[in-house]
Amino acid sequence: MADSVDTIFEELGKMSVLDLVQLKNKIEEEWGITAAAPVAVAAPGAAAGGGDGAAGGGEEQTEFNVVLTNAGGQKIQVIKVVRAVTGLGLKEAKDLVDNAPNAVKESVPREEADSIKAQLEEAGAEVEIK
Repeated sequence: MADSVDTIFEELGKMSVLDLVQLKNKIEEEWGITAAAPVAVAAPGAAAGGGDGAAGGGEEQTEFNVVLTNAGGQKIQVIKVVRAVTGLGLKEAKDLVDNAPNAVKESVPREEADSIKAQLEEAGAEVEIK
């Protein structure tokens, strides 16, 4: 099994970017699998969990949302950071950055939120942690 995975991986490395995009589109059409799906699936459950914590009263916040408020002057750099942090494709990351304010990551621990904020600010973006 591992040999077949390695073989496929090697073949993917030989493909052009255009071929890889066509392959990605075919996989999405055929099996309904997208890179953004895990993020979309996780967000509703995380939001519901956050609502339960708020109903409990004076509990300390343990999960934070990193919100991009302004892309700044180096939008390409910000898009690169968003892609690295979220695993989104180029189009999805560009749409997120273009339509700021938007949540980049939701329901993450404070340390991860601070790290993401620092990376985005270093790229020139304005970011809030909520």
